[in-house]
Amino acid sequence: MTAQAEAINIAPLSNRYPPGDLAIWIFILAELSVFAIFFAAYAFTRMHHVELFNQYQQTLDKRAALINTLALITSSYFVVRAVAAIREDNSQHCVRWLLAALAMGTVFLVVKLGEYHHHFVVEGVNLSTNTFYMFYISLTFFHFMHVIMGMVILAAVAVMAKNGKYSAAEHTGVETGASYWHMVDLVWLILFPLVYVMR
Repeated sequence: MTAQAEAINIAPLSNRYPPGDLAIWIFILAELSVFAIFFAAYAFTRMHHVELFNQYQQTLDKRAALINTLALITSSYFVVRAVAAIREDNSQHCVRWLLAALAMGTVFLVVKLGEYHHHFVVEGVNLSTNTFYMFYISLTFFHFMHVIMGMVILAAVAVMAKNGKYSAAEHTGVETGASYWHMVDLVWLILFPLVYVMR
């Protein structure tokens, strides 16, 4: 087989759309559907309790939420760089970018845990406090668990990349992990303005 023929055979593998394993996209669509239902329920309920939601929305730490937004956006950039690195057959740089993304994910978790400590321990808030806090806790904690899952996936991908399991010719795992992480970020970019900002 000539070099040109090999290039033709490799190209569809490394540039296929959507990137990653098809199964992850089915899972992502299912997850996005669940979040969409959550968001629709929040918006519908808010329409009938505008004053309550506006009042208790003011108790949320918007600066912490903004820090977390920047952390996740930055982490997504790092994941993009990781994918670009492995497409160039540079597994070492791929691992470094994934570790940087994990660091940003850790920032998100730490900041969010600080918020939870303030609400749950200091203020004594729980799911039965009122309708707003019920939605706030449910939505943010559900997303929080997805961040943890995404970090576990990225960590597994980083270990495999370090062990030479991926290359420019075959890096489906990297793209699969990246696709899931971008989904986690996308959900937060909707959740942040909806819960913390919208009045």
